[in-house]
Amino acid sequence: MASSNAHKIIDKIDPFNKSLRRSKKSEGSSKYKLRGAGDLQALPLVRDASAQEQLSLLVKKLNQCSIIFDFDDPVIDIKSKEVKRSALNEIIEFIGNPRTTIPENLYADIIRMVAVNIFRTLPPNENQFFDPEEDEPTLESSWPHLQLVYEVFLRFLESPDFQPNIAKKFVDQNFVVQVLELFNTEDPRERDSLKTVLHRIYGKFLPLRAFIRKYINNIFLRYVFETEQFNGIAELLEILGSIVNGFALPLKPEHKQFLLRVLIPLHKPRLLSQYHAQLSYCVVQFLEKDPTLSELIFKGLIKFWPKTCSQKEVIFLTEIEELLEVMEAGEFQKIADPLFRQIAKCVSSIHFQVAERALYYWNNEYVVGMIQENIATIMPIIFPPLYRISKEHWNPAILTLVYNVLKTFMDMNPRLFDELSARYKIDQTNLKKKEKEREDLWKKLDKVQSTRKK
Repeated sequence: MASSNAHKIIDKIDPFNKSLRRSKKSEGSSKYKLRGAGDLQALPLVRDASAQEQLSLLVKKLNQCSIIFDFDDPVIDIKSKEVKRSALNEIIEFIGNPRTTIPENLYADIIRMVAVNIFRTLPPNENQFFDPEEDEPTLESSWPHLQLVYEVFLRFLESPDFQPNIAKKFVDQNFVVQVLELFNTEDPRERDSLKTVLHRIYGKFLPLRAFIRKYINNIFLRYVFETEQFNGIAELLEILGSIVNGFALPLKPEHKQFLLRVLIPLHKPRLLSQYHAQLSYCVVQFLEKDPTLSELIFKGLIKFWPKTCSQKEVIFLTEIEELLEVMEAGEFQKIADPLFRQIAKCVSSIHFQVAERALYYWNNEYVVGMIQENIATIMPIIFPPLYRISKEHWNPAILTLVYNVLKTFMDMNPRLFDELSARYKIDQTNLKKKEKEREDLWKKLDKVQSTRKK
């Protein structure tokens, strides 16, 4: 009992504690509405049928493929599962044939078959501390059929004679919502297929583009401010990276609002490391398209700067350097002061990896060039922590980096360097003097107190 209470207390204090993680099942199944139809009978091959019979035969095979089987029990319906798998492969071959023209009256059957198979209730997340780098995800047990269904849909969307005006009757907003919610699956194979499907839908159905962007925004906001649980954030950001890359200039107000109210707050959740590469790419794309956004982006990042997580601090420092590499010198002047006050705190961090990552900025020639242009602003901010660290830091690698940075500053502006050195020594002397005065005062108070007791 005491041990259980101790674990609960530890979990409250340290949300990154992994001792309470449950072991993951390697395979699981989503909740389907099973559509049984007895044993499926193999139908003749489509390629062997006459042109007049092919259409009706395809409809029958699509109906067979709309039957859902339970994959939790691998020994039941083995024959029927194989019949469905063969039918799906035939449909892929038929749709993928460049000489095939898909009849209009097949659109409804194909999309209905896809919807019946992929839209389902996902199993609940059993482990709120799930880490993809350490834990095994729950794989979808019905993937042998699902993989082929996704392939059918992709071949259908990519066919040369595909007609969005006919398909839009079935691929509507409700269809898109269900596709986007499926990104919460734990199975990375399915998320990868969904990513390609959503790319194709976004490219083919122009009237749905604004709705897709809006719903993705809603998923992100729900993740940041409510649940902090959604498995497909990285994949959705990857899709958005392509979308942002295609934004026309000048950027619309809604696009800037998306950057400031959605992308910047996405730096807040504790699982930032799972999707940071894709998030950073999106932010860099915005900065490259509109350099005047620099000040707003950097102020936003400083606002969400982690206070207690060193791993996230390193991630932030990496992204800041990527942004600095595409920043214009004129915009750098506006953010030099607040940015290097934050970097000074990182340099002073007791976690050597944070300090090391911050000091690596001086290995970047482009960043050093901008620092040199703004040396009068930056050196007075960064010099005191550097000088202090050079005298007392425990890590030899950090000391080497600090000495290199101090040497760089000395070469940039020897006069300012000497002034700051002299000022720092005076400040330290005054500080020691105040500390001595404070100690003397406490000694006097102790003496007075002991005299009164006598």
